[in-house]
Amino acid sequence: MTPFPLTDQSPIAHTGPLPSTADAVVIGGGIIGVMTAWELAKGGHKVVLLEKGRVAAEQSARNWGWIRAQGRDAAELPIMVEAGVMWRQMAAEIGEDIGLRQTGVAYLANDAGEIDRYANWLPHAKAAGVDSRLLSTNETKDLLPDATRQWAGALWTASDMRAEPWVAVPALARAAVRDGVVVRENCAARLIDISAGRISGVVTEAGRIATSAVVVAGGAWSSLLLRRHGVRIPQLSVRATVAATGPLPQIFEGGAVDNNFAFRRRQDGGYTLAPSGFHELYVGPDAFRALTRFAKQLWADPLGTRLLPAAPSRFPDAWGTPRRWAGDQISPFEKMRVLDPAPNAAKVAMLARKFSQTFPALGKVQIKTAWAGMIDTMPDVVPVVDTCDAIPGLTIATGMCGHGFGIGPAFGRIAARFVTGDAPGHDIARFRLSRFSDGSTLDLGPNL
Repeated sequence: MTPFPLTDQSPIAHTGPLPSTADAVVIGGGIIGVMTAWELAKGGHKVVLLEKGRVAAEQSARNWGWIRAQGRDAAELPIMVEAGVMWRQMAAEIGEDIGLRQTGVAYLANDAGEIDRYANWLPHAKAAGVDSRLLSTNETKDLLPDATRQWAGALWTASDMRAEPWVAVPALARAAVRDGVVVRENCAARLIDISAGRISGVVTEAGRIATSAVVVAGGAWSSLLLRRHGVRIPQLSVRATVAATGPLPQIFEGGAVDNNFAFRRRQDGGYTLAPSGFHELYVGPDAFRALTRFAKQLWADPLGTRLLPAAPSRFPDAWGTPRRWAGDQISPFEKMRVLDPAPNAAKVAMLARKFSQTFPALGKVQIKTAWAGMIDTMPDVVPVVDTCDAIPGLTIATGMCGHGFGIGPAFGRIAARFVTGDAPGHDIARFRLSRFSDGSTLDLGPNL
């Protein structure tokens, strides 16, 4: 099992012919798109899932692999509880080992101020029935006895889980196919076909599919596709670097993060490492347009975002990326099949050094491989999961802010319910599309 995500050179797993009609077309083969399509198929609907590159080749397989309720926005917590139940059910049903383990998540506190922030979040966990609790300095030491560092305490959720994202999401896609979903990789949706003010189909590079319902779950690419159809969302994408070690002795079975780095034990015996609270924003046209909306987020964490002068060629927010194209033209989605940013080499070296210093029993930590992903994020650090009044038949599920892997199954179920006209099953007012246009004050999600 390799920890490195898929690329545009990876074999194409799903090559079936496209049907001429479908009840719904889902655009985007990440965790949200796969789960939306699967939920619709379970309800007896004829569904096509389009992926311009490879299923789970972008952020859905480049994340840390945490499945956590801990630290989430209060509005997300009930949805995450449902997602946790779904993960356990899916792991039992699909017949493949996706690495799902209940190993807990620890947020390690640097000082009393962080302990206070964690304590202020705990009432939300209690209201949702989540077993989070504060650990003392000594209890944290017992949790991580090999650490040379002494933390002030920790926020600990024993029920939180982990899985291997580059294994899990493709396995879920295969299960969806067995239940009737038509998955087509290497096939971009160029345009959403709109007739008489509502959706009538999707124009793909391989032909048109007639449909009355479309779900846009394109991650970092969602804003570009939506803008082409007059739907504007203040979504930006930030680069996040991740590294993986080879097999090492076990110093902790679950996931943990402090002010230096995050780490998670993997199924293959290595650790996934990532810098804590650090991401990089390529400045492009969308970044300029959305800057004022992100001001509160940047002010709350001024050192957490490093600005880079320009996105590489063909990235969603690159200066040269077209904002308009026709259905008979090659789209930006075909020009970059897989968004595969280079990792930050300096951060990778720091991760190996800090991890070894904190846990000297590991010896010199060697990085086996490293990668980066582009995280689709919103100004208030919660996603958009809603229908679009301006285009009847359109559902949007994007801007997961780096939290999509764990909660993805339940948000996919909610998106499927929007398509079928059923009640979402949760209060989704926090995630409504109109919050960016109705004068609402944007309240930041918890920065834990």
